[in-house]
Amino acid sequence: MSVRPCIPWPDKRLRSPAAPVDAITDDIRAIWADMIDTMEAMPGVGLAAPQIGVMLRLAVVDASDNRGQVVRMANPEILHASAQMRSHDEASPNLPGVWASIDRPRAVTVRFINDTGVPEDRDFVGLWATSVQHQIDHLNGKMYFDHLSKLKRDMLLRRARKAG
Repeated sequence: MSVRPCIPWPDKRLRSPAAPVDAITDDIRAIWADMIDTMEAMPGVGLAAPQIGVMLRLAVVDASDNRGQVVRMANPEILHASAQMRSHDEASPNLPGVWASIDRPRAVTVRFINDTGVPEDRDFVGLWATSVQHQIDHLNGKMYFDHLSKLKRDMLLRRARKAG
């Protein structure tokens, strides 16, 4: 497969909700393969299809220590989020050179269609949960910095313009 370029912020696709996936086909599996290659090349712990300009509700996540445990998701949705929060530095290849500490639920239960086309409910904890939530934000047209106050978001975007 291949590494695809990430579209640069402020491309309007990054602010647009992605379309649902109807079925897991060979084309969908090929997109997932490219997404995994792209995620590994960054390197990162997750990637959503809109980040590479594919406007479908597809995401990949691999927050394992040794890699190689990628979870492929179509149409992921959060069913439950823990009350306990976790802070983690988040960034995006769509806005390189900047990051911010974001508070998110420490654990989530997510329903998605897996790579065999079967609906699955899975619990994610820690960095896995952070990455899954980050990817679902992308699928909904949100960026990680949308979780910041207006002041902090404006400062981050100014830093990004200077870095770029």
